[in-house]
Amino acid sequence: MSFNQKPTNGRIAGILFDKDGVLVDFYATWEPATAMAIRHVAKDDDQARALAEAVDFDLDAERFAPTSVFIAGTASDSMDAWASVPGADLSIAEQISDHILKGGVECVIAPSEVPVALHALKATGLPLGIATNDEESSARGQMAKLGLTDLFETINGADSGHGAKPGPGMILAFAAHLGVEPSRIVMVGDSTHDMHAAHAAGAIRVAIGTGPASLENLAPHADHTIETMADLPGLIAALNQTA
Repeated sequence: MSFNQKPTNGRIAGILFDKDGVLVDFYATWEPATAMAIRHVAKDDDQARALAEAVDFDLDAERFAPTSVFIAGTASDSMDAWASVPGADLSIAEQISDHILKGGVECVIAPSEVPVALHALKATGLPLGIATNDEESSARGQMAKLGLTDLFETINGADSGHGAKPGPGMILAFAAHLGVEPSRIVMVGDSTHDMHAAHAAGAIRVAIGTGPASLENLAPHADHTIETMADLPGLIAALNQTA
């Protein structure tokens, strides 16, 4: 865990989380869901491979490349990529997206430290929220499957009306919901999109090393870094001590 002395302008008033790679094991959840969806929708093996390639997905290994638009982009970004495949169209893209979202709920896995850390933070009285570039319904379905829904004050996705990251809309909406300045909100994320969104909103940026991006690459964009969610309660306590 990396901790600096950046002023927090008062005690932390709320914590906002990205979902995939932070609360949810990105690879264990979305790779099998994506493989099943593409194979189900594609008319033949050639089209399946073309659809997989469009989002930098290795269909044989069932593995996303770090460059995949699926990792940091929105559902619409992935659908645009699938619709651009020769022989495909928006209808096929929508079918893949629908199957992936359903599979993402069925396959969802959270690292064991996530519920422990969330319950510990919730016990301190801090409001918690989710800001994901996934769709809101998908996020809510996954949290329900994991039994974590009641821990969150708000759950917002790219389609919730606040815009997608790296825009600051979801962070500003969370701060407004709580009636506090964005500088008192912590944004925990695993991508530069998360860090840039937090910076644009004036929130505190915490990078976590459990997603596709390395902490080495995220650190220059973050105020603080943690290896896993198990480190977060200690960091929040330390930030409040220096407030």
